Amino acid sequence: MTRLYRILAVLVVLVAGGVLGEEGHPLARATFAGGCFWCMEPAFDKVEGVVSTTSGYTGGQKENPTYAEVSSGGTGHVEAVEVVYDPAKVSYERLLDVFWHNVDPLTADGQFCDKGSQYRSAIFVHDEAQRRLAEASKRALEASGRFTQPLVTEILPAQAFYPAEAYHQDYYREHPLKYRFYRSSCGRDARLREVWGEAAGK
Repeated sequence: MTRLYRILAVLVVLVAGGVLGEEGHPLARATFAGGCFWCMEPAFDKVEGVVSTTSGYTGGQKENPTYAEVSSGGTGHVEAVEVVYDPAKVSYERLLDVFWHNVDPLTADGQFCDKGSQYRSAIFVHDEAQRRLAEASKRALEASGRFTQPLVTEILPAQAFYPAEAYHQDYYREHPLKYRFYRSSCGRDARLREVWGEAAGK
């Protein structure tokens, strides 16, 4: 096997494994918690440069938790989405902007109709650069004058991320009617408009 062939073979494996993007750019990960993970996937899926979103659980103590365990609030996990993206096409700052405008950063005990710490909002940073940018974005919002209440969204170090059960993935695509009913009955969009006005969900 020639050296060039070995290099090409390694590149093929890396691309197939999600390490490189279509044009050979290294991919990156971002992890956000914003209440029900069904409702966070579509916000990021429509962003150019996002390669994939995965619903799952992070921030807790138990390995490989189930939905029943997490939703009961006994494991310390939150529902979250892991976003794989191409930094050459979309910046982490842009992903932060999408995150903020799809959560209620003023509520500490859950999001919208989902109550409990397992549904709280949080940014899980994967490195120091993400931490600096996340903290700067939060400070900018606090200084904007938009809010009279403190922003309670946490910024935490990324921990093990466990993908949720298969039936949770792409729920908004697989079950559009049930998804729309849940989202509406949960009051998510109405509350987002209260918090963000015309920028809600952007």
